[in-house]
Amino acid sequence: MANTLQVEIVTPARKLWSGEVEMVTLPGALGQMGILPGHAPLLSTLDIGEIILHTGTTQQFIAVSGGVVEVRPGKVTILADTAESSEEIDEERAQAALARAEKLLADNPPPSERPVIEAALRRGNLRLKIVRKHHGRRSSEAMHFDK
Repeated sequence: MANTLQVEIVTPARKLWSGEVEMVTLPGALGQMGILPGHAPLLSTLDIGEIILHTGTTQQFIAVSGGVVEVRPGKVTILADTAESSEEIDEERAQAALARAEKLLADNPPPSERPVIEAALRRGNLRLKIVRKHHGRRSSEAMHFDK
């Protein structure tokens, strides 16, 4: 494809996705960033958030819980701590995990435990947001993920 980027998303457990996109949106440590073909080289950490792969009129959403991104001419490599495509997220499990995190936070935990619980709360909210976006799309718009 002309005017595309090669994107690879890898976790410690597997290669989640590899392919060409017109744009990738990432949760950088300092905020959302969009990478287009011709972007300057870049190395950044990732925050908890969503990766959006833009191809033509479709978008694919991926939940990521941190990691690093390297942008080189024509290629974006994402080394994620964990990542899940919208198709992989089980909405009931995500809702249960969010409820557990909310209960732990409501129980007024010691200050040393709050950051871990707040991160779990952010991940739970993110996973639900992404799976609900996916449920609103037609199945013919789905992109292929490596298993």
